[in-house]
Amino acid sequence: MTDSTAQTDTTAETDTSTQTDTTAQHTEKAGTARENRLAGKVAIVTGGGQGVGEGIALGLAESGAALLLVGRRMRKLERVAEIIRSNGGTAECLAVDIITDGAPEAIIATAVEKLGGVDILVNNANMAMPLPLSDYPDDEFRKAFEGGPRVTFTLMKLARPEMAKRGGGTIINLVTAAAVRWDAANYGIYSAVKEAIRALTRAAAYEWAAEGTRALNVAPHAHSPGLDWWMENNPEEAEEFVSSIPAGRVGDPLSDIGRPVAWLCSAEASYLSGATIPLDGGQSRWG
Repeated sequence: MTDSTAQTDTTAETDTSTQTDTTAQHTEKAGTARENRLAGKVAIVTGGGQGVGEGIALGLAESGAALLLVGRRMRKLERVAEIIRSNGGTAECLAVDIITDGAPEAIIATAVEKLGGVDILVNNANMAMPLPLSDYPDDEFRKAFEGGPRVTFTLMKLARPEMAKRGGGTIINLVTAAAVRWDAANYGIYSAVKEAIRALTRAAAYEWAAEGTRALNVAPHAHSPGLDWWMENNPEEAEEFVSSIPAGRVGDPLSDIGRPVAWLCSAEASYLSGATIPLDGGQSRWG
């Protein structure tokens, strides 16, 4: 009995040790694979200076891509760029208002000149506001569509030939679950802007597939300066909002949005195109 017990204990120790080593090796390999997943790729992220855009930029850089961060405020872009550089990555910044004449052309040209091309385009910048239809100013309505589907469409068209030169690429367009909510109050214009972008994504996925270019929509829920401000100033509504998320929390911009997006841009997801991917903890229902 004594020998048997000793043998059982020894076996348990050996199995546990082996399992620990295997887990460590798997974790190390997974980390290495993630770091190399997008090695040699060049990615553009609009609205890359904060929130979801920052998380996506960090996720892409973590997977090996070189980044062009685009936004209106250089200070915010440089802060994110420094994080990327401090971790051994490559990042350039372009401060520009995306709706100004020539801005999309400047964005693509900068990526080509400074980083060598374009493999990934993330259209994250947004100018639409959550307001009731009757309160939405006409000039803001036009600006919302200029900064949404119009600029998205132009960047997609300009990026297409650059991606084709490199064997194809991936377009990620940010959309919203507000478009499929039962209660659409205050989100009519915002949803309309994003649904127009969804339609462009679907068409590009079909029309450009033969060139090796994929297009996907991502509908995220994650912390951002705007959302965090709203939650702090509307605690009761914020509690109700969080309780409606099956996961029980608001997403993290890097781990819950950026890293999944990096995977979507990788060769591992090469058969996935034209879809809308909700990264929202199970809150929305698409169908």
